[in-house]
This record gives sequence, structure tokens and C-alpha cells, in this order.
Amino acid sequence: TALRELEKLIVDTDRQIRETFERTFQATARHFEELAGELFPGGRGRLALVTEREGPARVLGGQRPTTEGEDSGDDAASEGLQDAENSAPEDLLGVEIEITPSGKDMKRLSLLSGGEKSMTALAFLFAVFLARPCPFYILDEVEAALDDLNIDRFLRLVSQYSSRTQFIVVTHQKRTMDAADSLYGVSMG
Repeated sequence: TALRELEKLIVDTDRQIRETFERTFQATARHFEELAGELFPGGRGRLALVTEREGPARVLGGQRPTTEGEDSGDDAASEGLQDAENSAPEDLLGVEIEITPSGKDMKRLSLLSGGEKSMTALAFLFAVFLARPCPFYILDEVEAALDDLNIDRFLRLVSQYSSRTQFIVVTHQKRTMDAADSLYGVSMG
């Protein structure tokens, strides 16, 4: 009985983890599309779950264990879950970020410029922030590789969401410091 209850707890925990991840991923993907459009005017972005057939085994819960003489009536909930698991790929391993800057073909992240990579990372970070809000965020030199136009976009983004949360930005960019409500600094010399 204890083993059956533990197996049910593992199945329930796996289900809850999967459902929470799916809700968070959907919200993040929706926000990422919106933010990519803002940070890459005329461009677009998308998040997608990717699978890998030769990937590592599941870590949480492992494969559903079976025991001899297991009564299907006692475990009806986990059977329904198992049917859902069989229809959904179990080997979802990661999130792929697709970004298409305005006037360009979709590129792999490795082919983007430093500024484009930074803007893509910012779109992803803010999409996660919007999906799972927190009272404050610390950003450490996230705009270091940005040119003036993209620094303006970054600052608009921070300003737009600063009513919902507090941002602590570590920076050496004068324009970012000028936009701050409060400034704490260390200078050399």
C-alpha cells in the first residue's frame, strides 16, 4: 500500500510539474512574441519546445513503475495521466528561441550580432518576468552590447514595466544611469 501511494504521489507530482511548466511556457511564449515585436520593430520571435530522441532519461519520477497485481480501479487517475503521457512526447528537452529581425531571414542565435543576441535575451528575460512576476529584478550590465537605438528600446521596456516591479540595474552606460530614478554608485579614483 505504501509503495502504491508513493507511486501515485510521484505520478501526481510529475503531472503538477508538467502542468505548471506548460502554463508558464505558454505565457512566456505569448509575452516573448509581443516583446520581440517591440524590441525588433518589424521583426518577430517565437519560442518552441524541442525534442531530442537521443536525450537523457527523465529525472523527476523516472518511468512510471508497474507492480504485479496492480488494481486498475485504484489507479484510474494515473491511468488517465499515462494515456495523456503516451500522446505527448516525453522527451521534451528544451526551448528553442526563434528570432527574425526586420528585413532578415530567421537566424540561429549563433549568427546574430552581439546587440541582436542581447535584445533577444532581454525579450526572453522580460517574457519570463511577465509570466512569473516578482517584486524586483537585478539586471547586471544587460545593455553593455547595445547601441544607442537599442539602449532606448531597453530603457522604454524598463520604464514600461517599472510600475509593476522594481528594477535594480548594474550598468556603466551613462544613458541608463541618466534614466534611473535613484542612483547608487562606486567610482574609481
